[in-house]
Amino acid sequence: MRRDLRAVAESQLGLVTRAQALESGLSDAAVRWRVESGRWVLVQRGVYSTTPGRDDWHARALAALLRVGVPSALCGPSAGFLWGLLPHPGPDVHVVVPVDRRPDTTPGIVITRSRHAYERTDERAWPHRIGIDHTVFDLAQGQALDRAVALVAKAVGTRRTTVRNLRRALEQRPNQSHRTLLLEVLADVAAGTESPAERRFTRDVEQAHGLPAAVRQADGPGGTRCDNDYPALRVKVEVDGRLGHAGWANQQRDGRRDRRNAASLWLTVRVYWTDVAVTPCQTALELEAIFRGRGWRESARRCRRRGCPVGRGVEG
Repeated sequence: MRRDLRAVAESQLGLVTRAQALESGLSDAAVRWRVESGRWVLVQRGVYSTTPGRDDWHARALAALLRVGVPSALCGPSAGFLWGLLPHPGPDVHVVVPVDRRPDTTPGIVITRSRHAYERTDERAWPHRIGIDHTVFDLAQGQALDRAVALVAKAVGTRRTTVRNLRRALEQRPNQSHRTLLLEVLADVAAGTESPAERRFTRDVEQAHGLPAAVRQADGPGGTRCDNDYPALRVKVEVDGRLGHAGWANQQRDGRRDRRNAASLWLTVRVYWTDVAVTPCQTALELEAIFRGRGWRESARRCRRRGCPVGRGVEG
């Protein structure tokens, strides 16, 4: 193989296009001979692998980009997999192109035309793909709220972006699913002020269900502060609205387990974003059980949400 073409192939996971081969000086006959002799393998129309036997997803994804041509970028699940947001890329390769392009339909390649293709592509990433911030919201579009929050948390946890960058991207997407809540999740809250998650706890969990009123931001030992103190019941409820800390999904499950297995003395109960924004009624039901087990003589009331389980017993 010619030296210049070898360099191109090495930079493209062993792939070259017909145009690149011809530009390097090979003839059509020479390209055909390499394919017919088994030295090259046709992986997409006009795209060849110079390393027969390689069939990993990264090479297939790049072959799809080379088939579609420039400008194009990986998007959706394909970009999400490369950014570490998804464990698997799915069966198809997802490619975005500007609205003024109309590539041919190719099996296994899902084409999206977007007026934002240029501005949202991260050309520093290879293969080129939509940046991590917009990929988060592309994947979250149309998903359940807890899934959207989990994707945001996952992105922060990769340390490839920041809450500020995600918020900036979301502000550019007026039609994003759950936009108002996601902006709250990403809100920068000044130290010492009540966070959006804490406000939701007070409004949607405590007040909406008639639970006892807590002492807010109570002083604790060593200069610490507790979000919500219930002195008569010796219970503290901490609302954790952070994103991206280690084991976020596990801490969601741990928080629910702790509330159900609460024991004696001063009890600290931790609730998280999905507890106050997605399942506030279930959270109220669990807190009612804890409070009654520690001496509360009243009962929580059903709120206005459809299907509120309060008053029907704790769900398993």
